[in-house]
Amino acid sequence: MKPHQKTFDRIREAVLPEFRERVADYLVDYENVLQDDTADADLRCASAQQLRGYLRGLNTMRVLGMADWEDLDRRVAQEWPTHWVSDADNA
Repeated sequence: MKPHQKTFDRIREAVLPEFRERVADYLVDYENVLQDDTADADLRCASAQQLRGYLRGLNTMRVLGMADWEDLDRRVAQEWPTHWVSDADNA
């Protein structure tokens, strides 16, 4: 199993069944970068930020529940430090 595969598996499981296939297609791009230890650090950081935004969007569209989003957002931030803090995190 690739490093951090559980996080991506949890994302897939948390998504409503009717949206899983579409979400899985998008996750492949994030997986390729974030699980590539040879990828540029800036690219990995940017991908982690984008993944967090994507998860936030899934929550907004009610494709992902709030509790799931909070857990997954925390996991992504811990596993792939983004060195990025949003205004909401400062509140």
